[in-house]
Amino acid sequence: MVNGFGFSFPNDDGDDRDRDRDDRDSDDRGGRDDQSNPFGQFGFAFGNGGGANFSGNLGDILGQFGEMLSGMGAPGQQGQQGDKPKQDPVNYDVALRTARRSIKDPKGATANDRTAVTESTRLANLWLDDASALPDSGARPEAWSADDWLTNTLPTWKRLVSPVAEHMDRAQLDAMPEQAREIFGPITQMLGHFNSMNFGARLGQALGDLANQALTGNDFGLPVAPSGVIGIVPKNIEPISDQLSVPGQEVLVYISAREAARQRLFTHVPWLVERIVSSVEEYSVGLELDTSHIEEQIRNLDLESGDPAKIQEAMQGMQDMDMSPRVTSRNAAAASRLETLLALVEGWVEVVVEDALGDRIPSTSALTESWARRRATGGSAEHAFNNIVGIELGAPKTNEAADLWRRATNAVGVDRRDKVWDHPDFLPTAEHLDNPAAFIDTLLDDAPDAQFDEEIAKLEEMLANEPGPSEDDRPKDQDGDEED
Repeated sequence: MVNGFGFSFPNDDGDDRDRDRDDRDSDDRGGRDDQSNPFGQFGFAFGNGGGANFSGNLGDILGQFGEMLSGMGAPGQQGQQGDKPKQDPVNYDVALRTARRSIKDPKGATANDRTAVTESTRLANLWLDDASALPDSGARPEAWSADDWLTNTLPTWKRLVSPVAEHMDRAQLDAMPEQAREIFGPITQMLGHFNSMNFGARLGQALGDLANQALTGNDFGLPVAPSGVIGIVPKNIEPISDQLSVPGQEVLVYISAREAARQRLFTHVPWLVERIVSSVEEYSVGLELDTSHIEEQIRNLDLESGDPAKIQEAMQGMQDMDMSPRVTSRNAAAASRLETLLALVEGWVEVVVEDALGDRIPSTSALTESWARRRATGGSAEHAFNNIVGIELGAPKTNEAADLWRRATNAVGVDRRDKVWDHPDFLPTAEHLDNPAAFIDTLLDDAPDAQFDEEIAKLEEMLANEPGPSEDDRPKDQDGDEED
């Protein structure tokens, strides 16, 4: 079926849609009530309280743990240890297997999916040209399954997660009392292996949840997809059309436009991706474990008093307390920079897509509102970082950033607004998100100089093109000869 956008949308096959809907209804009855949240498909599902469910991963962990113990006791094992490569702080084999077991729809993209994604992206890029000074990224559109999303984004997740896990291991050892380090020193390698597998299981559960909900390669401004690719996940997009009563073609073009806009930023602002990744790395270098609240509770036990009643009372008071170490970082400013960058990226994308599609797709405002609802109900960058990378970000002020970019567009136009991305020092700061007028003033202060330079250039060009004086106009001396 050909629609008004000039391409076939894969969801028009009635039989396929009925089968998919039956499958989804079966999944919903199995434990997820999407009807209570019409925007559920726009959100990430991280389980109760964000915790991972490890019941299906215990075999993996115990199996590898047994292999590790048997290997440590093998003849010559200790002598060969120095020749082995450094242990990875995360067992990514466990992570990948765990994530794949969590994927609900492993089916790959169909030929219709690929055609629809290609043509929707082409159309979106054509419209984006009118709303942005940044040109088409040239990235190729690809239709992904949930497993494709996992496979294609895992290399970047590794780069983000590994330094955090590595420095977390170091922080655990630093927080251990000196006597304990001496006692447990010989088995710290074994503990490192166990931590690696445990981190892998947690990572796999979180990545599996993300793969089931991700709509694009770089959801929420996180540059985890390969460069040069606009990845779209049609199977995860399909339910949105029914839930919002919006034509499927419009939903696909809208989401493709958001991803194409992100790729324009990530391609033509070469420092941006590295800035985001380096902020994560800088944060992880300063990781510390704060155990002061645990030590205080242990002191409250007053073991030296020898009074069993007081000790029992103190222990009962500790039962409902969180006794896990609190993770902090000496480089908290890196997290703040990360929050601001994510907000500026997604805020810019929102404004550009609104301008590009607003007069062309009737449902643009409804889809933008749904995307904002997605951020507010758990499907957001800070949740992804908290569950996968372990960084507790504050909610990026995406709405405030979008308002700032709108004001900048009205004040100085599209070209001047997008010139801000030329250098990180030109970008709005976290304070500007709360006071956009101050940032707009900096743009307006630059405008007169640029306008003055332009006027001077026009005047010089006009003078250069003026004809010189004619023979009759040249001044003569008293004898009628022309003056030298």
